[in-house]
Amino acid sequence: MRSIALIGCGRISSKHIEGYVNNADRIVLKATCDPVIDRAEKRADEYRQSMSAAVDRPKVYADYTVMLADLKPDIVTIATESGYHAKIAIECLKAGAHVICEKPLALSIKDAEEMIATAKKADRRLALCFQNRFNTPVQRARRALEAGRFGKLLHGMIQVRWNRNESYYAQAPWRGTWALDGGTLMNQCTHGIDLLQWMMGENAVRVQAVTRRYLRPIEAEDFGAAIVEFASGAVGIIEGTADVYPTNLNETLSLFGTKGTVVIGGIATNKIETWRFSDAAEIGDAEDKVLNPSEKDPPSVYGYGHSQLFADVLDSIETGKELEVSGEKGKKALEIILAIYKSQKTGLPVDLPCDFSTEAMASDDLALKKRG
Repeated sequence: MRSIALIGCGRISSKHIEGYVNNADRIVLKATCDPVIDRAEKRADEYRQSMSAAVDRPKVYADYTVMLADLKPDIVTIATESGYHAKIAIECLKAGAHVICEKPLALSIKDAEEMIATAKKADRRLALCFQNRFNTPVQRARRALEAGRFGKLLHGMIQVRWNRNESYYAQAPWRGTWALDGGTLMNQCTHGIDLLQWMMGENAVRVQAVTRRYLRPIEAEDFGAAIVEFASGAVGIIEGTADVYPTNLNETLSLFGTKGTVVIGGIATNKIETWRFSDAAEIGDAEDKVLNPSEKDPPSVYGYGHSQLFADVLDSIETGKELEVSGEKGKKALEIILAIYKSQKTGLPVDLPCDFSTEAMASDDLALKKRG
């Protein structure tokens, strides 16, 4: 049984509690930590109440450095403001803990690379919470891709059409800031951008983009659109917005190959909407057999994947297998998003890899003046 600790007890941390509970045969939560101590208390109580078997209530801390020195947990999950991910992860890795970090990995390529290098030097796992990779429809499409059923991929598209209203940003003033968050692409759309680049071959070479701040009272963007060129010649298209009226609409991944077409929609890439392959008769998965019109959306856009992602990390620690979403893999979506920001700032296509950061956007806001 491995010990785990939670750093950051805000909105997303409830999914981490769920992940601990669903892997209770392998991990036990020893501590919750947040500068706002009431939030840490709340998550500690939530965990204890969710466990069917008798377990000790996790200890509660306001300072993660004290917690690390006191408990020396085997694993730490980080669910703080995005701008703190790198510093906290590096300290946890140096303290000997494996790290599971909420997205994004960091807000600069420099910080992301330091996290990855630290994990390698410490011989610890560094995993990123791109839990939508574990969605059942996404896994099914991935297996089809790896089996060559798409033929040659020509283009793909991710559409994230959600709503984050002014009250969402008012609840946590760090949201939408360049220092601690970034905008819609970095926060809400990063999962979909990861799925797109993962399916298209993880080898983006050029990005051209525009972003806008249409409605929300934030520093960063609430809308973005980009064209991503891949080394294979395939093209990816990104559309992301937090301005959909009145509520979340869909997150949809579309993949188009010479021998196959797949569209996965729903509120968070959780429903197969199109499934057409040239070998469908041979395989026995014609579209009418695959579609499930009665399938429901998850209760939130966070989906169900944290539990599977945590299990994957435990498997990697115990067997040495490669992580499904390592720091290196998680960095790829970050590179695309930062290239989008650089393209917006310069008005030019950006070749990858590029060294950029949200901080560089904060120095010049001319491209993100509010569009009325």
